Amino acid sequence: MILDLHVHSKYSKDSRLEPEKILKLATARGLGGIAVTDHNTVYGGLIARKLSKGDLLVIVGSEIKTERGEVMGLFLNEEIPERSFFDVVDAIRDQGGIVVLPHPFDRLRRSSFLKIREECLNFIDCIEVFNSRCIRGEFNHLAESFAALHNLPVTAGSDAHLANEIGLAGIMVNADEEEEVRKAILKKEVRIFGRKSSILNHGITKVLKIWRHLKDSGP
Repeated sequence: MILDLHVHSKYSKDSRLEPEKILKLATARGLGGIAVTDHNTVYGGLIARKLSKGDLLVIVGSEIKTERGEVMGLFLNEEIPERSFFDVVDAIRDQGGIVVLPHPFDRLRRSSFLKIREECLNFIDCIEVFNSRCIRGEFNHLAESFAALHNLPVTAGSDAHLANEIGLAGIMVNADEEEEVRKAILKKEVRIFGRKSSILNHGITKVLKIWRHLKDSGP
């Protein structure tokens, strides 16, 4: 199975992708599954999973902003209201989810983890070692090296905010069901694939985020 483990729907303020469209594009591009990982909410993932009707494996996730940087939970079922790192980790694991650090060494994103202290290692399940929106290849290489050094499982995803990004990166795994995928990730039985997104997509996303902010705060 081929899965893109980092996709955003319209329930992230910097995306306008309808969950139904995400499913159609993922299927058309040969994916067997996706993880919908909206910013600070699982709502988009829950809707996508309901719409899929089992035709496409949908993993519910969320990319949550903490005081140390963004943390991504995969295999979730409920919202996570916490925003402190250790509380978010506990909330993810209480749901049976896995804790992923997305784009941890991307110095161009304020939300990246960047400095992973030793005391954090026991609270991290996986490192995202390929993110299509990392402009510089060294950012992904640093993540891959860190995961190898600390013997941590790995994930990958497109970080899609736009339609043309879905399926640019992800994992290949010998699995058919959600629990099999979860176990394969933690056992490090995955293969990573990926290519970078166009830098133009970053600009479009920033404009969209500003527009949504102005719209939400308008009269």
